[in-house]
Amino acid sequence: MPLSMAGLSSSPFMRTPLRAGLALALALALSACATLDPDGQQGEKTAPVLPTAPQTSGFDTPSSAEHKRLVSQFGGEYRAPGAETLLNQVLAKLAAAEDTPTKAYRVTILNTPVVNAFALPSGNLYITRGLLALANDTAEVAAVMAHEISHVTARHASQRAERERTEALKSRVATAIQSRTRGEEVQADGRLSLASFSRQQELEADQIGVRTIARAGFDPYGGSRFLASLGRSTSMRASLLGGKPREETPDILSTHPSTPERITRAISVARQFGAPGIGETGREAWLKAIEGIDFGDDPAEGVVRGRRFAHPKLGFAFEAPERFILENSAKALLGLADGGAEALRLDSVALPAGTTLETYLTAGWIEGLKQSSIETRTINGLQAALATARSGDWSFRVATIRFGTDAYRLIFATRNLTPAVDRRFIDAIETFRRLPTDEIGRIKPLRLAIVTARATDTIESLASRMALAEHQLENFLLLNGLEKTSAIATGRQYKIVIE
Repeated sequence: MPLSMAGLSSSPFMRTPLRAGLALALALALSACATLDPDGQQGEKTAPVLPTAPQTSGFDTPSSAEHKRLVSQFGGEYRAPGAETLLNQVLAKLAAAEDTPTKAYRVTILNTPVVNAFALPSGNLYITRGLLALANDTAEVAAVMAHEISHVTARHASQRAERERTEALKSRVATAIQSRTRGEEVQADGRLSLASFSRQQELEADQIGVRTIARAGFDPYGGSRFLASLGRSTSMRASLLGGKPREETPDILSTHPSTPERITRAISVARQFGAPGIGETGREAWLKAIEGIDFGDDPAEGVVRGRRFAHPKLGFAFEAPERFILENSAKALLGLADGGAEALRLDSVALPAGTTLETYLTAGWIEGLKQSSIETRTINGLQAALATARSGDWSFRVATIRFGTDAYRLIFATRNLTPAVDRRFIDAIETFRRLPTDEIGRIKPLRLAIVTARATDTIESLASRMALAEHQLENFLLLNGLEKTSAIATGRQYKIVIE
C-alpha cells in the first residue's frame, strides 16, 4: 500500500444503503448502487481504468496492476510536460544525493485537485496536480518527493505490516487464553502502538527528506514551508466545512503527527545545514513549469462553482441553498452548511424499466419515509417525486428526478425541518435542470496563471483577479504561502486562478 504525506483526500464512502437515522456522516455515505461516475456501472464494482491510464497486453504484473488501480482511483493521468520534465530532473538530483543508491523512480501526475503524493516499491512515484498547485518552489516539491521515496527505502510499509500482524496475533491470543474484554484491551493498546509507530515513521521520513534535498543542493527549509502550506490548507478546508483543524482536536489514533510538530522537527534538521537562505529554491523554474495547469475540479467529473454544480458530461446542473459548501467526487456531490447542522447529497442510480419514481421512493433505500408525504411534480420538464423522512434526530427532504434511464437522488438532512427550511430545500431541488448544448460548451476547467506584481499591486488587487466565486483572498494567500500582513514585492511572480 502507498504511504501518504498526509494528503487531503476525502474518507472513502460507506458501501451500504443509505439509512436516515444514523449519524450524519453515515446518512450522507455513498450507497453501493449510487454514483455520479459517467462511465460507471451500478452496483459494487471496481473503478474502471480510464483511457489515459497505461495499457498492457496479456497478464498484468502486480506492480502494473497496482499502478493502473491508483491512476484510475485518482482521476487518470494528467499530462503537464513542463512539470514532468522538472520533476524528473529533481528525481535525478535526489537519487544522486541518497545515502543508499535505489532503483530509478518515474513520476506520474494524477488528475485530481486533492493534495497528495505517494511512492511504491515498484519505482512509481505519484504526485497530484493539487499538490503541484500548492507548492511554491522546486525545493518544496523536492522535499515531498524525498519524503515519499524515504518511506520506500526505509521499508516503512513492510515494517508496519509486520507490526500489524504482531498486534493482531497478540489480540487473538489474549482473547483465546483470557477473555474477550482482555482481548479488546490488548487490541486497543495495539492500535495506540501502531499509531505511535506510524507517526514516528512520518517524522523519520520528514527528516530523511530534509537531509536528502539539502545534499542535493536544494533549500533544506523547503520541507517546512510546504508542511506549513499543507497545514493551512487543512485548516481552511476544516473551517469552511464547519469543523476544527486537526491540531485543535488531536486524534490519538491519527496516523500522522500534528503539522506544527512536523514543521518544528523539519526546521530543526534544516538548521544543521545552515541558516535560511542556503540552497536552491528554484521558485521561478517551478512557477514556469506549473503555469497553465488545471486547477480544481475536472469538468469530466462535474465542477463546483460556489453553490452551483454542473456536470457537462452527464448534462445537468444544480444549485445548493445559501451557506452550503459543496465537495464533489466521482461518486457523489456532498454539501454541508452551518457547521454540519444541514447537509445534502446528490447521486444517481439506474432506474429499472417500468419502475415509477413513487415506487422507487418506497423501495427501502431510506428509513423513516413518510409515504403520505410523497408527491409528484414536473421540475424543469423532468419527472420528479418528493417526500420527507424522519429517523432519530434527523429529518430529511428527499427527491428523485428521472433523467434518461437514471434516477437522480437529492437528499437534504437537518435536525429541524421547519416550513422555512423545507422551502429552502425544495427551492434548491427545483434548480435541477438539463444543461443546453451551448452552456455545456462554455464549461471549462480553471487554470493556474503566473502574474508579475506591479508597483501598484496589493494582496487585495491580486486576489480580486482570482476566478473563484468565493474566498478569493483566502485562496490567493494559501496558493502563494502568504499572510494577510505580507507585502507584495514589485517584480515578483505570484499564482492566481483564471478561467
